[in-house]
Amino acid sequence: MAIPQLTAADGTTLPAIGLGTYRLNGSAGADAIGQAIRAGYRLIDSAVNYENEGAVGRAARSAGAVRDELIVTSKLPGRHHSYDEALTTIEESVFRTGLDRVDLYLIHWPNPKVDLYVQAWRALIEARERGLVRHIGLSNFLPEHIERLVAETGVAPVVNQIEVHPYFPQQEALDYHREHGILVQGWSPLGHGNDLQQHPVVVEIATAHGVSPAQAILAWHVARQVIPLPKAASPQRQAENLDVFGIKLTDAQVEAITALGRPDGRLSDQDPAVYEEF
Repeated sequence: MAIPQLTAADGTTLPAIGLGTYRLNGSAGADAIGQAIRAGYRLIDSAVNYENEGAVGRAARSAGAVRDELIVTSKLPGRHHSYDEALTTIEESVFRTGLDRVDLYLIHWPNPKVDLYVQAWRALIEARERGLVRHIGLSNFLPEHIERLVAETGVAPVVNQIEVHPYFPQQEALDYHREHGILVQGWSPLGHGNDLQQHPVVVEIATAHGVSPAQAILAWHVARQVIPLPKAASPQRQAENLDVFGIKLTDAQVEAITALGRPDGRLSDQDPAVYEEF
């Protein structure tokens, strides 16, 4: 299955959908990720704090000829933002995966109170120059954080991974990133533990297209040029989530799902302006 690609300002291309791997750990996780790769996924999301870089790396190493098509991702935790610690952590990520490089490395959270994210960004730049990683980006950064990084280093991220789902559509953030040529990945794209997939608006649109509510939501992400990262362990769910590029929502349907946004729409009240994760 051919997955469309999205292109950042610097020419970096990423698949238009990826696999979330949070809690896909150990042998079972490696098997599930390997199945996803065989199903057609080429963007695999991970993080140091997920404690599954080994499982992701095992699946990638077992992928054979398609390894070079994969974008294996990891993220730097907040406890290692200082420059030297960040570089060592990136090296350890590469070692844990067993790969010769990590394809995309992100800073997981800005942790602005600690105020070391510029050091962390300089470490990612150095890691890219050393060939430890191919591409670098951010996760959960706000525009003011991004602008400071660019002002102090001259290097812009290729991607920012942020919370995006119909209850928290982030239209202003999407507009900002598009204006600056930064791709957006969406975490928890289907919501998490809420009633989103049972919402009458979503169900009505899904029924109109003969697809599942999850597929309708993922098609909404695709229409907005957000790269969703749904997690799925079962082959059936993996295949269903991947089979969304033929679903063409109307502008009115996209707007109807976007209108489900709420002021308190964040899943866990994790506002990057104040939230800290280590």
